[in-house]
Amino acid sequence: MLKLLKMSDGWIFLQTTLAASLDVFTTFETPSNNYTNQLFIMTRFLYLVAFSVFSSLGLTSNVNAQIEKIDPPFWWTDMPVEQVQIQLYGPNLGLHRAAINYPGVELVKQIAVDSPNYLFVYLNISPEAPAGTIPIRLTHESTTLTVDFELKPREDRTNKNQGFDASDVIYLMMPDRFANGNPDNDTIEGMLESSDRTNPERRQGGDLAGVAKHLDYLDDLGMTAIWFTPIIENDMKPEYGAYHGYAATDLYKVDRRYGSNAEYKALIDAAHERDMRVIMDMIHNHIGDQHWWMRDLPTQDWVHNIDEYMQTNYQGSIVADPYSSDYDMEKLVDGWFVPEMPDLNQDEPLLTDYLIINTLWWIEYSGVDGIRMDTYLYPDKEYMAEWVEAVLTAYPDFNIVGEAWAVNPPAAAYWQYDLPGQGDGYDSKLPSITDFPWSFAVRDGMAEEFGWDNGLMKVYYMLGQDHLYADAMKNVIFLDNHDMSRVYEHVNKDEAAFKMAITLLLTQRGIPQIYYGTEFMFGHEYRGGDDEAWRQTLPGGWPDDSRNVFSEECRTESENDAFDYIRTLANWRKTAIATHEGSMKHFVPENGTYVYFRLHEQQTVMVLVNTSDEEKTLDAARFQEVLGNFTTAENVVTNAGIELGSTLVLPPKEASVWELKAEL
Repeated sequence: MLKLLKMSDGWIFLQTTLAASLDVFTTFETPSNNYTNQLFIMTRFLYLVAFSVFSSLGLTSNVNAQIEKIDPPFWWTDMPVEQVQIQLYGPNLGLHRAAINYPGVELVKQIAVDSPNYLFVYLNISPEAPAGTIPIRLTHESTTLTVDFELKPREDRTNKNQGFDASDVIYLMMPDRFANGNPDNDTIEGMLESSDRTNPERRQGGDLAGVAKHLDYLDDLGMTAIWFTPIIENDMKPEYGAYHGYAATDLYKVDRRYGSNAEYKALIDAAHERDMRVIMDMIHNHIGDQHWWMRDLPTQDWVHNIDEYMQTNYQGSIVADPYSSDYDMEKLVDGWFVPEMPDLNQDEPLLTDYLIINTLWWIEYSGVDGIRMDTYLYPDKEYMAEWVEAVLTAYPDFNIVGEAWAVNPPAAAYWQYDLPGQGDGYDSKLPSITDFPWSFAVRDGMAEEFGWDNGLMKVYYMLGQDHLYADAMKNVIFLDNHDMSRVYEHVNKDEAAFKMAITLLLTQRGIPQIYYGTEFMFGHEYRGGDDEAWRQTLPGGWPDDSRNVFSEECRTESENDAFDYIRTLANWRKTAIATHEGSMKHFVPENGTYVYFRLHEQQTVMVLVNTSDEEKTLDAARFQEVLGNFTTAENVVTNAGIELGSTLVLPPKEASVWELKAEL
């Protein structure tokens, strides 16, 4: 570059470029990152020198910038937020100045960054702004480019963005593993991986069309909400196996192997017609290394540790630990999840604005009712609180659950919205967390022999720490998920233990979640990778399957028994207000038995669990503070009537759910 400037007219180039650069820097804001403004100015100056020199020498033909990417692709009128960040990407867009002239819309700032190919534009859109096309005029020297940004009329919000709560039963599915409704999208030209049914570590071809075909099945099962693992584009290399969806490569696109944005929106509408809710899985901690950003990062610190790889330590409890070291904290928050998942830097304001706008866009566009945020413990905690607040301010009826993988209630409770006078003063503002301590306790409680601190006692001790949560009723409880061995396998394929665990799931405090296939008591066999072992496809979801578990006639006797048990309890639960809003009272487990109540002024439910191999007789007087004047009960599974006498008989290896009836 310096050699080129020694040419006879090089100084003229330098003078011209310097003048242009100074003009640009008085117009644009500098990026807010870890680099100084001086370094930014010098970087931009040197780029402009190069640009002018090479252009004059005929070494570049890029005179007119082209728009390759606009995020978000459009917006709406009368939104609950006024300011919108628009990310424009194309060759040398950062050299341009933006201007608009549209009623009710004001361009408040524009920011060029380290990469010359990005321009971030911020618009204030007033409630009075009409629907239409906003022309964004981009000018650099003698060239002008106009970008059309659509402002759509906002849709009717009836039955959209409803949230979810303890009245729901969530069905967690991996779209790739549930059902293939459209074989034509199994292979998409230009995408890096196609379906391969011979390899469980690869895509299997499940899609949104497959889900749409089975909404009636889910409704019949008693499910009131569906949580998909991420449906956004994961165009990763085949050897990575990104069917799970947690390595995003474009945050504004549904993966075409699942379907389209329009199909996703239509599926949510169809679920709403059945009074079912949909929960969207998001990831703000990381992206996939094939994300288009990684080919040209906006700023040099857009992701952490780009120059020298550092992996996270996966120890989410560090944040709540009063004795944690700075070293461990940095590893957790700034380390990459795996080598294929770069860690996003939530200290970069342009990135955090991008992520918040992306979230609001999906909520508005799709009508989705809630978000499950992946790896909630790993990003910058202050950003996560800011994100939650922004979402819930815009959509007050919405709900968010954060994946808080913690081994004990204190570490998990830290991440729910704050209790006054407790903790370090951090308020996450997060309504709900995934209750891993509950899951671990119940799984072990059904798998272990009863003892002082084993078996059912683990459940009792765990629930005794609920005072640490701001509201344990908002916790999402579960027996298994896509990252865990299946519960049937964990309880040693004991059908009785499995059904008892299901009983606790559907009758204790919190928001229950069922993992796809659990309704058939799926176990697993090791098939080369643990994850793939418990992420099977559902037989019958593919045209060439030898049997169809969606049909009663094709299921085994045990599968039908498990299915019917879950369906009965889940459908009863839809109107069981004590499980939605009632308090809980439990009694110390004795001799392998456990009794607890769900209490509401309109309903009282009694649950009796006997994990032993022997029939147990309990003295009813022990529970008199709740039983009171109740004289009869009805078994909600069998519909059998029960006379409440002085003793209560518990069959071996069984849990019973009784709705108590008072004497008239």
